[in-house]
Amino acid sequence: MFVTRFAPSPTGYLHRGHGFSALTAFEAAKDAGGRFLLRIEDIDRTRCRPEYEAAIHEDLAWLGLTWETPVRRQSDHMEDYARALRELAERSLLYRCFRTRREIAEAIESAPHGAMEAFRGRALPPAEEERRLAAGEPYAWRLSLEHAERALGGFEALTFQEEGRGPAGEHGLIAARPQLGGDVVLARKDVGVAYHLAVVVDDAGQGVTHVIRGQDLFEAAHVQRLLQALLGLPTPIYRHHQLLAGPDGKRFAKRDRAETLRELRERGMTAAQIRRELGFG
Repeated sequence: MFVTRFAPSPTGYLHRGHGFSALTAFEAAKDAGGRFLLRIEDIDRTRCRPEYEAAIHEDLAWLGLTWETPVRRQSDHMEDYARALRELAERSLLYRCFRTRREIAEAIESAPHGAMEAFRGRALPPAEEERRLAAGEPYAWRLSLEHAERALGGFEALTFQEEGRGPAGEHGLIAARPQLGGDVVLARKDVGVAYHLAVVVDDAGQGVTHVIRGQDLFEAAHVQRLLQALLGLPTPIYRHHQLLAGPDGKRFAKRDRAETLRELRERGMTAAQIRRELGFG
């Protein structure tokens, strides 16, 4: 059974780019006689707001999308992520990182390849770690690529199937290169989980067979494939699609105040017009 999902974060109102991605996944599920899921990725409690979540439902329904209920909200499943995190920690695949973002940026810049070098670290000596923990210093749980590679006997067997196109035209069977992302953050002390771990656990828990999303997340598939292998989870088929851009050539983004679906509706555009504009007429 073909199962896909649209998984927005309620940190702002949806724009055309979101609409295109949601419609792409929805139409793919319909064409395959499969299932379309909506998932709310609301682990960032400082930026997620109830009104944005309500607007997601309103905007998608206005576009003509339907989805299964109940809708999975990440904030309701923190124990699922904690369980996965504990498994990785018990296998010594994680370490606490106390460095600030500035310190990490400086470490990357001073590496032999400069900014092209992904961050790699290691656990502190036990006494130093205990001192920092006692002082209440914040930290992140990072995945140790060194330990992960040892646990799997190398990354050579890690592959994923790409039915769409990556940013450089990548297609077909892709050799995963998790080392490109360095020692990624899987959880922060104040949140309990980070994007990569949450999405891998969610997709497996919901039986997602096809991950359909924008090309900006193509690189994420590399580290997510590694996490699937470490946790013994199935690997979905990936289908990355083009990113929509405005007349200025810049892709639609919340941070750039892209015109929202809500604003388009308020100025009189119909759902049928938007669907045709996005190529789903």
